[in-house]
Amino acid sequence: MYRNKRIGIVVPAYNEETQIERTVQTMPDYVDRIIVIDDMSKDRTVEIVQHLEKEDNRILLIKHQTNGGVGKAIGTGYIWCRENDIDIAVVMAGDGQMDPDDLPGLLDPVVEDRTDYTKGNRLITGEAWKKIPRLRYLGNSVLTFLTKIASGYWHVTDSQTGYTALNKKALHLLPLEDIYPRYGMPNDFLVTCNIYNMRVMDVPIKPVYDIGEKSGIRITKVLFSLPLLLMRLFFRRMIQKYIIRDFHPLVLFYTFGFILFLLDIPLIVRLLYLWATTSYIPKINALAILFCTFIGMQSILFAMLFDMEANRELKG
Repeated sequence: MYRNKRIGIVVPAYNEETQIERTVQTMPDYVDRIIVIDDMSKDRTVEIVQHLEKEDNRILLIKHQTNGGVGKAIGTGYIWCRENDIDIAVVMAGDGQMDPDDLPGLLDPVVEDRTDYTKGNRLITGEAWKKIPRLRYLGNSVLTFLTKIASGYWHVTDSQTGYTALNKKALHLLPLEDIYPRYGMPNDFLVTCNIYNMRVMDVPIKPVYDIGEKSGIRITKVLFSLPLLLMRLFFRRMIQKYIIRDFHPLVLFYTFGFILFLLDIPLIVRLLYLWATTSYIPKINALAILFCTFIGMQSILFAMLFDMEANRELKG
């Protein structure tokens, strides 16, 4: 136990035969249960974990019968923690990229009830730019900005990290069966937390790279799929939180802003067409574009400001 709280570590694993033993064996002694979720690995991951199970009674292996994705694996682990009276469920990937020395920093705010969900932040230190591959660093920064808008947690600055700690209240309140199964799970989960008014806190952690891990992320695949997912998540949050559960006028500001930007499209097309065919720019057309652009942007910025204010208390 850690400060009288039962700690469960959820370890999603897929083809982690080179790293899984090190990941499990470096778990601190105060961890009560280590739940390894094998997402139908094709290598020796299951064999290695089964051997470790015999040496450490804290370890439990749960095997998926089909490959459901990292989000599905985390969901399985969360549900086990919920059903087995775990006080704090921590997620540590099976690739060894999450330093156990950072664990107390994630646990303390949850134990002290200063937050419901702590999320590791690898980007807060100067080491991040040096250690994280450049393309992943830049991609993470862009996704984090988009996730701020989609989730309403404007203070979260490393949306993609999977090193997290979730309290018992959230385990029992959140719809864990509906967790997004694939790579967009951290983004989807933040949106769900916001809809349910969970407090979220950023905690500095050390970025760990080049220890033999193999990334399963294909940049070309997530380049288009994640922004589309974030767009859907944004609209889901607006509807669930600010229309169905409790109305907030920021929805009107966002709607007005989006409508004006949509009106911009035919106006710009018409202006370019007339300019190309007649070398003439209609003044009314140009003024209409300026009006829609500036008023639309102003409306969206006001909506963001209202959203920040509405979620201020959710900053752990």
